[in-house]
Amino acid sequence: MARPPVLPGPRPDWLKIRIPAPEVVDEVQGLMREKKLVTVCEEARCPNLNECWGVHRTATFMLMGDVCTRHCGFCNVGKGRPGSLDPGEPQRVAEAVAALKLAFAVVTSVNRDDLEDGGAEHFAKTIRWIRTLNEGCGVEVLIPDFRGSATALQTVLDARPDVLNHNVETVPHLYRRVRPDADYAQSMTVLSRAAAFRDAHAPGLRTKSGIMVGLGETPEQVLDLMRDWRAAKVDIATIGQYLPPSAVHLPLQRYVEPAEFAMYKAKGAELGFQTVESGPLVRSSYHAKESAAASV
Repeated sequence: MARPPVLPGPRPDWLKIRIPAPEVVDEVQGLMREKKLVTVCEEARCPNLNECWGVHRTATFMLMGDVCTRHCGFCNVGKGRPGSLDPGEPQRVAEAVAALKLAFAVVTSVNRDDLEDGGAEHFAKTIRWIRTLNEGCGVEVLIPDFRGSATALQTVLDARPDVLNHNVETVPHLYRRVRPDADYAQSMTVLSRAAAFRDAHAPGLRTKSGIMVGLGETPEQVLDLMRDWRAAKVDIATIGQYLPPSAVHLPLQRYVEPAEFAMYKAKGAELGFQTVESGPLVRSSYHAKESAAASV
C-alpha cells in the first residue's frame, strides 16, 4: 500500500474534494470493467471524478493499458514493460461512449515508446470508431510526444479530432526532475506542428496544453511558459494544483493560492488564449467540452 504523501501543512479549504457518490462511481466503474477499459480518472486519482462522472457524465479513457514506459515523478500510473495492444479496444471505447451517452469524449494513453509509432494508429482508430458509433460526438485526444515523430502526429491529426491536447506538465527548469524521459522543446514542437496543421487544413481543430503548479516553479516561470504556448499557437490552456498521489512521488512544494490561479487566467486572456482553465482542482480534461465549445 502506498504511503500517504507528505504535504506542506493541512489541505486548505479551497482544495477540499467532495466524496464521490458511490452509486455513480459503481455504475461507471462497472461499465469500464465490462468493456475491459481503463480511465485516467481512476489511475490518476483525479479530484474531479465525482463531478465529471456524476454531473457531466464524462470520463477520460486511457488507451493501450495501464503500464507506462516512462518514469515521470508525479504520475500514479504503473511503470514497466506494457503488454500487447488490444485491437478491439478502440471499438469498445466507442461503445462505452455510446452507453454513457457522451456528447464529448476525451481519450488519452500511457506512453508506449516500445511501439514504432508510439500508439498513434491506435489513437486514430479510436477516433474513427467514436465517430462511427456516436454521430456528432466531439473528441479530444491527449497524446504523448511520440518521441517527436511528425509522422505519428500526422496519423492522429488525419483522423480529425476536435481537440489535440499535449501536456508539457511543468516549466522547463523542472523537466529533469519532473519529466526525466521527456524534452520541453520537443513537446512545444508537437504543439506547433498541430497548430500548423490546423491553420492549413483544419480550422475547426483546437490545440491544447496543460501544466501542474506547486512543484517548485515561480509565477514568472509559469508566465514565460504561457508565452511559449502562445508562440506555438496553443488555443486552450489548463493550469491546476499538483497533489502527490503518495509519499514516493514528487513532494508538493506549496499550495498555490486561488488569487494566483486567477492571475494566470487573466494573463492568459491578455496573451490571446481562447480559453484558460486555471484553478486548484483543474485537470487536463476538466470542463473539456465547455472549453472546446467556448474556443470555437
